[in-house]
Amino acid sequence: MIDYMKKHESYVNDMLQKSPDGEALNELLIYHDKQIQWMQHERLIHLIVTLFVCLFTLIVFGYAVIITSVPALILFAILLALSGAYLLHYYRLENGVQKWYEISNQIRKALVSTQRQIMH
Repeated sequence: MIDYMKKHESYVNDMLQKSPDGEALNELLIYHDKQIQWMQHERLIHLIVTLFVCLFTLIVFGYAVIITSVPALILFAILLALSGAYLLHYYRLENGVQKWYEISNQIRKALVSTQRQIMH
């Protein structure tokens, strides 16, 4: 998913560097905003999964504290590592989408600038 985000961001930045006309900028904005919608959905799903994995980690931790056993400690260690991986992935998704909001604003500014040039 992170690679997908990087490729999309690179594509949009390349398109912005080419100084496209108003119609191309409008199409790019529509495309980019659709990608943001998809990432928001992806982000929500990952948030739900992350919260559940962290919840189960805490439940297993409580169980391991009350009834100390090797299997409970192993399960806790596995879930703790998985929680860390999910939190890192969600952090990267969140920051990537916030970066995309800035790119969307750049496209809008370029579109307004292009429209002003046409008017003058």
